[in-house]
Amino acid sequence: MQDRNNPNEQKSKLKLGRPLTLLLSAQLVSNVGDWLHVLALLTMVGLKWNATPWEITAISLCMAAPMLLGGPFAGVAADRLNRKALMIGSDVVRAVIVASLVFAGSLSQVYVLLLLKGAMDVIFSPAKSGKLKELVPASQMDAAVSLSSSIEQITKIIGPALGGLLVAMFGISVCYLIDAATFLVSAAILVALPRGRRMGSENRAEGRSGNRPSFRSEMASGMRIIAGMPAVLSGILMLVSVLLVLNIADSQLVTLFRIIPGVSGDLLGWCVGASGLGTLIAALLVGRMGSSRPPLLFMGLGAVLMGAVFAGAAVATAYGKPGAVIYIILFSAFLLAGAGAGLVFIPFQSMLQKRTPEAYTGRVFGTVNSLASASVILGPVAGGALVTASGPVAAFIVSGLLTLLLGAAMLTLRGYIDRRDQAAGAGAAGEKAAAY
Repeated sequence: MQDRNNPNEQKSKLKLGRPLTLLLSAQLVSNVGDWLHVLALLTMVGLKWNATPWEITAISLCMAAPMLLGGPFAGVAADRLNRKALMIGSDVVRAVIVASLVFAGSLSQVYVLLLLKGAMDVIFSPAKSGKLKELVPASQMDAAVSLSSSIEQITKIIGPALGGLLVAMFGISVCYLIDAATFLVSAAILVALPRGRRMGSENRAEGRSGNRPSFRSEMASGMRIIAGMPAVLSGILMLVSVLLVLNIADSQLVTLFRIIPGVSGDLLGWCVGASGLGTLIAALLVGRMGSSRPPLLFMGLGAVLMGAVFAGAAVATAYGKPGAVIYIILFSAFLLAGAGAGLVFIPFQSMLQKRTPEAYTGRVFGTVNSLASASVILGPVAGGALVTASGPVAAFIVSGLLTLLLGAAMLTLRGYIDRRDQAAGAGAAGEKAAAY
């Protein structure tokens, strides 16, 4: 019998059984709705209400703050409670919240609704990660994570175009209502998921003893799991650092494009779509050959690629001649940047899924989501300050070069990290054998 949690297990073809198909279908519907909601919101606040840049920044903070503050708690809940019920409840509440945006008449009301929706997003994310771990054996995890990431990127390409079409044809309120409906459809699909899950040895021991650890001790146990896997810990540090540095520039993308004389209003949408297409290509690549290559190698190469492209795009924007050529250069740059992002994020997600014991999935993913949210919050703040002081071109060049250096450092230290990881794994196996 194969061990689902064995990271050295031979790779096998992903089997799309009914439960996994239901989970991915629910994700597809929800991801499409998320893009409709975001575009409708930015159109309403940015164009209809003429919000200031800092008011728009506050929207991003309201989306990210709940994940930063509530990620570890939601992770513990995902390990303690029924994950299916958590996902369904989150979807239903989010449907009500998004529908309420139709009646929002001020930015303060929008901020409150976004904070509430963010809290439900926090609950859904680790529960979904844990459910994926339940349904997919370790030998198929690369393919499963690749497929899930492909769905995200396909909706990233289709969603903006569909959202713009719906806003133009039917208005902002219709987009909100369609988004609310997608959450209800997602919840209806999730109802058919199997409820039960495998109980790990840790959970069985708790059940026999009758003692349930506190939330604090459970969060600490998740941190111990991460600290005991040097490759995973290094991957988390790399992920958080890359997100922080990239968000310094990424949050100021519109500011960079504004320096192009006569810039087309469609350029941002094309570049976002190109980024999604690049990540989709990376997802397919990782899904095909992910198990045969070390995840940290992919992450280092992806960071180097992203950094070089970001710095190059800034130089091309500043010194290139306006016209079709600069648009082609930027489209190609964001295609490559999206591929680099896929090489960083997808192998990391796959490694985290395979290496984390099922009983700790929620706690570990909740902690990672909180750290990532901290980067998403701090990056735009630093980006705003840097752009104000030095301009968007300098911000993009600095951000790109720092990302490139992070990737180079990972490639240089990868061998040392792998040796430490193997030693830690051997030590843990010895302790487990001694316990028996």
